[in-house]
Amino acid sequence: MQKTPAREPSDLVDSRYAWLRLLATLMIGTIGGAGMWSVVVVLPAVQAEFGVARADASLPYTLTMVCFAVGGILMGRLSDRLGIIIPCVIGAFALGIGYVAASFATSIVQFALVHGLIIGLLGSSVFFGPLVADASLWFRKRRGLAVAIVASGNYLAGTVWPPLVQYMTATIGWRNAYVVVGLFSMIMMLPLTLALRRRAPLDQPSSAAASASSAQLRPALPPNVLQALLMIAGIACCVAMSMPQVHMVAYCADLGYGAARGAEMLSLMLGFGIVSRLISGWVSDRIGGFATLLLGSVLQTVALILYVPYDGLMSLYVISALFGLFQGGLVPSYAIIVRENFPPSEAGTRVSAVLMSTLVGMALGGWMTGAVFDYTGSYQAAFINGVLWNVLNIAIVLWLMSRRRPATPAMAPA
Repeated sequence: MQKTPAREPSDLVDSRYAWLRLLATLMIGTIGGAGMWSVVVVLPAVQAEFGVARADASLPYTLTMVCFAVGGILMGRLSDRLGIIIPCVIGAFALGIGYVAASFATSIVQFALVHGLIIGLLGSSVFFGPLVADASLWFRKRRGLAVAIVASGNYLAGTVWPPLVQYMTATIGWRNAYVVVGLFSMIMMLPLTLALRRRAPLDQPSSAAASASSAQLRPALPPNVLQALLMIAGIACCVAMSMPQVHMVAYCADLGYGAARGAEMLSLMLGFGIVSRLISGWVSDRIGGFATLLLGSVLQTVALILYVPYDGLMSLYVISALFGLFQGGLVPSYAIIVRENFPPSEAGTRVSAVLMSTLVGMALGGWMTGAVFDYTGSYQAAFINGVLWNVLNIAIVLWLMSRRRPATPAMAPA
């Protein structure tokens, strides 16, 4: 009897296996995303315990995001070479060790270094850019939606973790909360990584429709120039994005509404961000990454402007929901643009580099907002600063779109 030939990896693209793998990836990203959001919630408690200024208290978040960015590129390159499972195992252990070590910090400098070098560089960095890049290799027809789903793990983490960390901080203290988060993350993620054992296929899209879509979106720019401009745009849009996300808890505490209300607004913001990411994934499969990025950038600017005149409790809830709904699709759009314009064998490195630049923007914006607050005593100037950075992002995207040209038949992917 003739044996049925084993399926090639390329046969599994868009398959049931790809969707089951995507589910496991989403779960890993949600758990691993704790490293980005826990430090935001404990910011007031850490500031009070160590007796530092708001800008200094923002340093752990800034260092975490910078190291997250560097680590994402390194882990993306490692996943291109060895597959995603090795970086995931490293990340799971790093989160467990990092959170426990951070709970023993005796100064803001120690706390920031542990957060940056262990939780950020070796831990959470794995669970964003490299995971998104890996998932993009398993889909053609629904690549935008798949990327959006994986990227939503970051926002699911932002929806689930802040209330939990806030509750634990209020009941058992931030140090014990960190021990719980670290051990839980490591124990839960290690078994899930087994679902990612198979290496991703690296074949080019073969259908005429896929080739035509890629041709329409190919910019007339050298690859490294496009990469650099996308990274600058990512920094600019996320400097703007970081202001509400990083400082909402502290902002509400300053207004007298309490840190718990701020954590609720952050959770609401990121919950609506999940909806936005899924919608943007569906949209990008139809209009492409550039147009989706431009749409999200304009809407984010509108939401930031609304924060300036309105600071009532109900107003902040509504605007936070709108902000999440408007900006959630921005970051996945960068991944789609990269996959539309670069070869899949470079996906881990290039997607991670562009996505990590957005986290550099978050880091810069988180620190910058704290510095503006310390200088002015108000967050109003920080919101205006965010609007100006967003205008820079829109200008870059518009210029890139103006440089697009249809590809010749020789340029179309094989």
